[in-house]
Amino acid sequence: MALFEWVGKDRIGEERRGVLDAPGPSEAEAILKGMGVSATSITKKKTNGIIIPGITQVSVKSKVVFTRQLATMIDAGLPLVQCLEILGTQEPDPLLQQTVLAVKQSVEGGTTFADALAKHPKVFDNLFVNLIAAGEVGGILDTILNRLAAYMEKAMKLKQKVKGAMKYPVTVLVVSLTITGFLLVKVIPTFSEMFESMGKDLPALTANVVAISDWTIANLHIVLSILGAIFVAFKLITATAPGRLAWDTTLLNTPVFGTLIKKAAVAKFTRTLGTLISSGVPILDALEIVAKTAGNKVVENAVMYTREKISEGKSIAAPLMEQSVFPKMVVQMIAVGESTGAMDIMLTKIADFYDDEVDAAVDGMTSLIEPLIMVVLGGIISVVLLAMYLPIFNMADTFGK
Repeated sequence: MALFEWVGKDRIGEERRGVLDAPGPSEAEAILKGMGVSATSITKKKTNGIIIPGITQVSVKSKVVFTRQLATMIDAGLPLVQCLEILGTQEPDPLLQQTVLAVKQSVEGGTTFADALAKHPKVFDNLFVNLIAAGEVGGILDTILNRLAAYMEKAMKLKQKVKGAMKYPVTVLVVSLTITGFLLVKVIPTFSEMFESMGKDLPALTANVVAISDWTIANLHIVLSILGAIFVAFKLITATAPGRLAWDTTLLNTPVFGTLIKKAAVAKFTRTLGTLISSGVPILDALEIVAKTAGNKVVENAVMYTREKISEGKSIAAPLMEQSVFPKMVVQMIAVGESTGAMDIMLTKIADFYDDEVDAAVDGMTSLIEPLIMVVLGGIISVVLLAMYLPIFNMADTFGK
């Protein structure tokens, strides 16, 4: 599929122009004829970037901006098709531009907005589609779009916080390993040659460090191959459902990191469910969407178990209480919200509370890990430096005597 800019005349002879998505110029002309437009010019539109199928993705930020702008235009009274036309032609993201114009084309053909969005699951997920469907049915599309944009902004911030907290120790660890590898492969061999020319016995620490350096250089290809094999095996295992469940369970039970991930999971669960319920999405559909967007297999299984029990006639609180993922305080607050008929408000309050908890957990983890990593890195470098200078100190003592 490609984008084509067209100019033509409608049935009453007025000039019209626009952009549409079609396999080729002849198909674009046929689509225009079906719309009652006689095309005078059809040219392929130049996109603002390269779209690689299966790799190119639309950023959350781009979708938030699109949703906010669409909400503003709908609220101003502009027709949906015109809104999509304007946003599609001005969108800088090439994939989102192509998708929006394809959605506009489907809506012009009589498809509902939600059904048109559902044709593009890689750009608009189930949560987005279901909220739009609820907005269309309730006649509050602008309100739903603003609510959806606010939800995506908060979800993006939460994800960035967790990623930032995970990236920091990983980055420092990679830097530590790189420095250690450089010392073992480049620096120590230079000192080793100098020590050999002296013809003296090396101290035990120096001899051990030199031996480690020699082994690393001789077996570097094996070490890299093993690390590569471990990485590939990890990716293959976590791509399966049992492997993903085992990994997610391990993450949730990991000291320090597990607490952060659990709090983030609770914040995401409550905010997503609260947004869906407040928008009029039925509870069973909402829980199914929440499970699919959880991002953690343990949470997904817990939510699907809860959904199953609710379909059997139970309340939401009882099956949630059976799951170790959700703290008792959270379940009790949900139970209160359910009994008072204000569960969406209660879920939003829980989400706001746990967003703050994630902030505190990130700060606490950073303050805990930072000195620990510095001590380890400083210790490695100190041992290597001491091992390299011990023979020099011994030689100085010998000359001094």
